[in-house]
Amino acid sequence: MAAAASRSNVKRLLNILQSGASSCPCHSHAHSHAPVAGSFSSLLNYGRNYASAKETTDYAFEMAASNIRFGPGVTSEIGMDLNNLHAKKVAVYTDATIAQLHPLKAVVESLEKHKVNYVIYDTVRVEPTDTSFKSAIEFARQHNPDAFVAVGGGSVIDTCKAASLYSAHPEADFLDFVNAPIGKGLPIRKKLHPLIAVPTTAGTGSETTGTAIFDYEPLHTKTGIAHRALKPHLGIVDPLNTRSMPSQVHASSGLDVLCHALESYTALPYNERSPRPKDPIERPAYQGSNPISDVWSLFSLKMVVEYLPRAVKDPEDHEAQSKMLLASTFAGIGFGNAGVHLCHGLSYPISGLNKTYKHPGYNVDHAIIPHGVSVALTAPSVFRFTSSACPDRHIDAAAAFGADPARIKQEMAGEVLAEKLTRFLEDLGVPNGLSALGYDSSYIPALVEGTLPQHRVTKLAPAREPAREQIAAIFESAMKNY
Repeated sequence: MAAAASRSNVKRLLNILQSGASSCPCHSHAHSHAPVAGSFSSLLNYGRNYASAKETTDYAFEMAASNIRFGPGVTSEIGMDLNNLHAKKVAVYTDATIAQLHPLKAVVESLEKHKVNYVIYDTVRVEPTDTSFKSAIEFARQHNPDAFVAVGGGSVIDTCKAASLYSAHPEADFLDFVNAPIGKGLPIRKKLHPLIAVPTTAGTGSETTGTAIFDYEPLHTKTGIAHRALKPHLGIVDPLNTRSMPSQVHASSGLDVLCHALESYTALPYNERSPRPKDPIERPAYQGSNPISDVWSLFSLKMVVEYLPRAVKDPEDHEAQSKMLLASTFAGIGFGNAGVHLCHGLSYPISGLNKTYKHPGYNVDHAIIPHGVSVALTAPSVFRFTSSACPDRHIDAAAAFGADPARIKQEMAGEVLAEKLTRFLEDLGVPNGLSALGYDSSYIPALVEGTLPQHRVTKLAPAREPAREQIAAIFESAMKNY
């Protein structure tokens, strides 16, 4: 591997980039204020009066989330739900592993008990691609269901969303609804058939959101489809369905929750996001941080810090598993309306360029960097970079990890949060930076190129969308975390 720049040099470069962002009038933020960790003043201070944003920026935000039903054993009700929807034919999507486990068996048992007509697609790819999406879409078009059920993690739920979307739009080209600039990013104007999501991992929060993420193979990067119309009709959040997760899957899916919470809480405020939509249907699902998302995101962060280590270390700690499932849903409501930013934007080429690394605990026949791992490995470097834009929120986040907010100077907020994150990742046994996945400095140009198209999320960074050299510095710093 090529020699990486020293950590001191990288940190010095990041500090220079930080200070430049905070001193620039376009990049400084009125919502930075004296830290009041987790207080209502911290949550509700958005710098401007809500109705007085500049005409080029938005002045409103929307809250959209699926109906959620939580409880151990609640999967047994799904057959009744589908009868109540008057479903005539249901397409059930899952993957080959879940197809052999309790969650799918519980769903099928309920469908048969309540005489629901169904077909099963059980070959969803873990970490889906445009090719695997198209296969799932073709299945839906062949069977023409009037309701969908997704039983699995984020890969399954996102694949099912895509199948529902494109089966309702047989005339559409695949890239019509894919996020710009890779696709056209067209709004969804047709009403889709109802989709019930049954999550089996405590990670993506996809049961609450209108997003579907996949690897776009021609460009070796991840992208997605994002619109409120994709939200499931109902999320059945059953703690019994996560008990079959291996420890490594608990860890990686929990890291996704961690970054959903951190990124949405520190995202660009909704009333600083531009352009202002001309039509409400054009307002993006990822709107920027807002007072309602803040509550969900900060609370879920505190839950992750408390319960993820327990869930990873003890497979019999059912309380911790249940709490992580709730944390995933809470964070989904938060980031599903606020959005994520750099950890996710940088993660997409990390996963997309991988050809050899296969993470332990995943029973798949292809190289895989789990999404939560690819997101978390850059987190310490990302929050060093973003802290100058909203140090108060980074202090709030550090406080969730146990830091004393009264002892953190604003100029040290990013370093304190990064150190807390690093120790948290190390204690969970997460790979030590990008180098542990097989990357070195020679890959940075390709990683940067894969990040640049991710405008939908990178533009929500609190320091605004970073320049090419800033992205490269973050990747360099993330080669080793501890």
